[in-house]
Amino acid sequence: MARKFLVGGNWKMNGSNQLVSQLVKALNEGSWSSNVECVIAPPAPYLASVRSGVREAVGVAAQNVWVDPKGAFTGETSTEMLKDLKIDWVIIGHSERRSIYGESDELVGKKVAAALKAGLKVIACCGESESERDANKTTEVVFRQIKAIADQLSAKDWANIVIAYEPVWAIGTGKVATPQQAQEVHKEIRDWLAKNVASEVAEATRILYGGSVSAKSSPDLQKEKDIDGFLVGGASLKDKEFLEILNSRQ
Repeated sequence: MARKFLVGGNWKMNGSNQLVSQLVKALNEGSWSSNVECVIAPPAPYLASVRSGVREAVGVAAQNVWVDPKGAFTGETSTEMLKDLKIDWVIIGHSERRSIYGESDELVGKKVAAALKAGLKVIACCGESESERDANKTTEVVFRQIKAIADQLSAKDWANIVIAYEPVWAIGTGKVATPQQAQEVHKEIRDWLAKNVASEVAEATRILYGGSVSAKSSPDLQKEKDIDGFLVGGASLKDKEFLEILNSRQ
């Protein structure tokens, strides 16, 4: 089964009206292969303007969502709000949400389930810290994180999930896992899905690599069999470089 390559751009807490206009203009005027899907994730205050401004072929994701559809949850964003704004994707479980805001594996799983129930598509993040990698706990950590998601879902739910493997030690540090390191973990994830969910799910689920992806590193990373795209951080704020990454798929 051919898995369509996906390049996501996570803007994190960066942006202004000027930057939004610049990046949206670049995506509207840029071009990339029809075999590559593009999804961008601006901060919540800019979701509406990005969705109304960028061409329909570009998916727009929220960077977070809450588990309840509405209620007294000050500062949170609901699935109903995202659907009302015609937002079709959400990133859940990013390492910054886990480490800074204390989101547990269980909460991440519940968020994924709530988003899917609302009809959103999910980029679900997983990844180990540098100390965990040094202790040879990479797969232990990643499998634990994915299991907490799988425990909330049925096999059919996976049709709307993309996994993003983001080694924490490579996020915003300039360090990038070698193509071989990334491929090794991606294959382990796919094997886990085959064993614990379903072989069909393992074959169909796209697994992205994230962690200081750049125009320089993306051409070699995209050659690996089990790397189905990228979740790009800082480079997604540079219009020319992000377009280069979108066009790195061969």
